[in-house]
Amino acid sequence: MPTRPQTISARPERAAGQVPTADPQGTAAPESPGFVYAPAPEATDHVRLRDRYALFIGGRFEDPADGRHRLTINPATEEPLAEVAEAGPADITRAVAAAQRAFLSWSRLAGARRARYLFRLARLVQERTRELAVVESLDGGKPIREARDVDLPLVAQHLFYHAGWADKLELAFPGAAPRPLGVCGQVIPWNFPLLMLAWKVAPALAAGNTVVLKPAETTPLTAMLFAEICQQAGLPDGVVNLVTGGPEAGARLVGEPGLAKVAFTGSTQVGQEIQRTLAGSGTRLTLELGGKAAHVIFDDAPLDQAVEGVVDGIYFNQGHVCCAGSRLLVQESIAEPFLARLTERIRRLRVGDPLDKNTDVGAINSRAQLERITTLVASGVEEGAQLFQAPCQLPTRGFWFPPSLFTEVAPSHRIAREEIFGPVLAVLTFRTAQEAVERANNTRYGLSAGVWTTKGSRILWMADRMRAGVVWANTYNRFDPAAAFGGFRESGFGREGGPAGLAAYVTLK
Repeated sequence: MPTRPQTISARPERAAGQVPTADPQGTAAPESPGFVYAPAPEATDHVRLRDRYALFIGGRFEDPADGRHRLTINPATEEPLAEVAEAGPADITRAVAAAQRAFLSWSRLAGARRARYLFRLARLVQERTRELAVVESLDGGKPIREARDVDLPLVAQHLFYHAGWADKLELAFPGAAPRPLGVCGQVIPWNFPLLMLAWKVAPALAAGNTVVLKPAETTPLTAMLFAEICQQAGLPDGVVNLVTGGPEAGARLVGEPGLAKVAFTGSTQVGQEIQRTLAGSGTRLTLELGGKAAHVIFDDAPLDQAVEGVVDGIYFNQGHVCCAGSRLLVQESIAEPFLARLTERIRRLRVGDPLDKNTDVGAINSRAQLERITTLVASGVEEGAQLFQAPCQLPTRGFWFPPSLFTEVAPSHRIAREEIFGPVLAVLTFRTAQEAVERANNTRYGLSAGVWTTKGSRILWMADRMRAGVVWANTYNRFDPAAAFGGFRESGFGREGGPAGLAAYVTLK
């Protein structure tokens, strides 16, 4: 059987464990005269998914108490991938109990021994990178280039980095006698499933804690493969537990007695609900929530490089990025030539099969997210903003939205205020640096920002005044496990990465 069906208008039969892929001819970007990209599909014959996945509790895969399962699909084709268990209250209580038992021995294990396990996990992730990248692309809709070249290397880097800290906690917090907290409940989103798992699990384990983690219901498969990696690494039973399910499972987990710490990455609304649930409980909490980042382009910026930075800032991962540069602030004197270059670049973005190595923009993660994007874009048109969309042919099946750009945007427009979480850019202009700061800070969020200018003093001046947890200078969406990441206001609190992120998983004297 071929690894790729020839069309997505029919449902080809597949052998057990094989994975469906998207239509290689569904979309295209305009090409230069006489120059056409040939399809460059990533092979999938090395991937074997189970037809059904159970919960991972106490080092073993166990069926849910009530036997319920949820179907996960490929958003590029709407083809089924696998059935995944739905955790009920009894399952979550069982997982927390398993983590509590494991904590007794794991917390007493020498840091160097914990480091060995984390190093082993990192190496196994590297060994299975091709498989994990393909599954990440299939399950989430993101281009294989991004899963392979960005997500998976960062997953391994976070595991390696925190493995290095496991036996050096006293150096990270000198004189503070760092001690692990206990069982950590962690809930992660669907935009970077395996990377968010590594962000959460690695520091928790390095500090001596145990984990009960719930992946997003639409993208659970790489978490299930990570459970297999935990078994392969010989990780002690119960140190990592994975409970799959919908929002009800997440709500039950964060409210489960016996948790010492809750870490959540997701929407601001859900984060606020979690904060209300845990208020007064004594359970530690960190939240990494939404964003509406400003991407500021000054008149002395290198325009071609800035265009690429803007494209990376908003169209990377279909705009499914909490720190996406979704508000573009361009200095008035260069607005016209800059937007001309930007729209021409958007015309050349290739939208289509996520497993094609030529693809720039893949599928929207779910039908619900596509409906939200469509609704907010329609509101922008209704409020008078001018919409430009890449002239691409979208596949007839799956969840797709073209790269989009709004001009003539007012700060009061919904598209300038609300997080769209899709490939949609709102463009505003400014005249002075002070006005740029005021417009950048005119949001209830405070996660990230970007500044493009050749003047180092201006970058420092802007960074000092912009209310954002991360400010990139002449680049965007660059991450390092040694650098703290997090926001202010409705973007949450707490940090992930670096010693600041590690501090969230220890108690200090």
